[in-house]
Amino acid sequence: MTGTSPENNSNNATASASPLLEVRNLTLDFGGLRALNGASLQVRQGTITGLIGPNGAGKTSLFNVVAGYFAPNAGRVLVDGEDITALPPHRIFERGICRTFQIPREHASMSVLENLMLVPTGQSGEGFFASLFRGGRVRAEEQAHREHAEQVLEFLNLSHLAHEYARNLSGGQKKLLELARTLMAEPKLVLLDEPGAGVNPTLMERLRENIERLNQERGITFLIIEHDMDLIMRLCNPVIVMSEGRHLMEGPPEAVRNDKRVLEAYLGGQYAAAEG
Repeated sequence: MTGTSPENNSNNATASASPLLEVRNLTLDFGGLRALNGASLQVRQGTITGLIGPNGAGKTSLFNVVAGYFAPNAGRVLVDGEDITALPPHRIFERGICRTFQIPREHASMSVLENLMLVPTGQSGEGFFASLFRGGRVRAEEQAHREHAEQVLEFLNLSHLAHEYARNLSGGQKKLLELARTLMAEPKLVLLDEPGAGVNPTLMERLRENIERLNQERGITFLIIEHDMDLIMRLCNPVIVMSEGRHLMEGPPEAVRNDKRVLEAYLGGQYAAAEG
């Protein structure tokens, strides 16, 4: 691994010595295509860690393995030292690992508030007999989820959209809704897949501020895939670079920005020729 440990700033002041997430030698094949080729990385608790690399570097594939959507051909994923490699997505979600998607997956015909209230697992109202014979318990639980959802919307300044259908939201508002849904799960690690894609500058700034607040005030750790380098450089420390399905280097933003291997990974032979 190359790159020195970044100086502590507001993004990683609470980082612990041991990793919250550890990925060890992941390999993932799709037919004849190798998406991950021995990828290894660590995410320290309390950080906002960036994950960058050219298209096809394996970033989203790595997210899908960590979240349990894909089973790797080889390698391990550990959270707080526990091997979660073989667990299905809902079991990983229950351990506080939440993953968002580049294209939001909201329930379009439900309101913003209802989208949030659906998130908590194991709700009593999901059972037929509980609904019939334990109505009081179901109503109390639903009220608790509603109050939690309202608190989340207030925290993210989305209360004015609580009763709006999710399908009517702008692209940027849907990204904020994705973030709000993760908060309903009380996460310890959030995997954000291109939160800035398709978001206008005003909402982008709100999104950045909310991520920083959640990190600083609630101690949530973030691993963020993003192609907007300005956002990555302002928000993340450290930054991990992937190329060709594996870890290339990592370090503080400025070190990554100026690393020749990173420039070559993005620009390829054109950069190498210019250097020659």
